[in-house]
Amino acid sequence: MSLPEYYFRVRENGAMVFRVDTENRMRRIDMDQIAVVNIKNGEIKAHGERELSDADQAAISKWLDDRRAQLAAREVDDILRTVDHLNLTAVWAQRRASPKELEAVSDALLMAMHDLRSVLVRKKSDQLKELDTD
Repeated sequence: MSLPEYYFRVRENGAMVFRVDTENRMRRIDMDQIAVVNIKNGEIKAHGERELSDADQAAISKWLDDRRAQLAAREVDDILRTVDHLNLTAVWAQRRASPKELEAVSDALLMAMHDLRSVLVRKKSDQLKELDTD
């Protein structure tokens, strides 16, 4: 089994980057932190007094690009799941919900749906205006 050269411990705003080492006397896996990455601004900070090699920088930059693409895909998938949940909620409200259950959720759902609709209509209108000016 071959281990990767780098390990990225994901955290909320990026990752801690470790170099993986198995070439030691006891053949155990050592992970040496070499950097911290901020996914939002792309900042890469070397850990401690360490200087990152070109190979380190390239591996981290590749991970950063891949991670951003992965998160963007997840975001779209989450939105599509929300559409499914809205459809399932409509079925629930129509067929299974009791009056008490509907009372408990209706105001919050209606406000959230109104807010979402307003944003979507505004964005769609802006897109149509941009198409007209092109």
